[in-house]
Amino acid sequence: MATTKELSVEDKLRAIYDLQIIDTRIDEIRNVRGELPLEVEDLEDEVTGLSTRLDKLKSDLLTIEEQIKAKKSAIEEHQAAIKKYTEQQKNVRNNREFNSLTKEVEFQELEIQLAEKQIKELKASIEHKKEVIASSKERLEQKTAHLKHKKAELNDIMAETQKEENFLMEKSAEFEALIEERLLTAYKRIRSSVRNGLAVVSIERGASAGSFFTIPPQTQVEIAARKKIITDEHSGRILVDAALAQEEREKMQALFANL
Repeated sequence: MATTKELSVEDKLRAIYDLQIIDTRIDEIRNVRGELPLEVEDLEDEVTGLSTRLDKLKSDLLTIEEQIKAKKSAIEEHQAAIKKYTEQQKNVRNNREFNSLTKEVEFQELEIQLAEKQIKELKASIEHKKEVIASSKERLEQKTAHLKHKKAELNDIMAETQKEENFLMEKSAEFEALIEERLLTAYKRIRSSVRNGLAVVSIERGASAGSFFTIPPQTQVEIAARKKIITDEHSGRILVDAALAQEEREKMQALFANL
């Protein structure tokens, strides 16, 4: 099994501070995009939902129109039945048959009235659905235009930053490979638990960067000696001395300048 060269503590500190610089730059690039990818995703879902709803409304409209056709056809059948029963009344032999046919005619007339009432209700439903379809179409057009704009905005940002981000992601992976698993795990844990993603910070004015808690002079000496990994007792962040931090920042700036 292949083995990798054991890094000195100073080399480990440099590697993990370089990793922090690279990851911070990746964070900055992604912050430029901000909520835009999520906005685009939400808009895509909304447009899909509106399109599906519009298709359903159009399908409902066709179904209602078919129901109206069926009701009109039924009315014609009832009218034909009335005509038939009325003709039969002319040839009845007694009042019982006449009354029976009269009841059939009345029943058919009631069925016609019911069908006409239902047609009226269905037509009202059509008008309502047409209004909903019109408003849904308008909303869909607005959301589609907004989505197109947001996608173009996102694509512009991606075009500007994607090459750099891909390069930095590769570099981040390279530096991760240099760092022992235990230290890398600690780095990622700290990074995920702090708001600004800074797991490795330098000493500034006797305190860790971004902190107001002064680091004891003896600890500062140990940090500057670069003989062991030291963390801030208040924030848990890994600490490096200002000189090392400055050297690595300059080295990374030169790397970024070539992109």
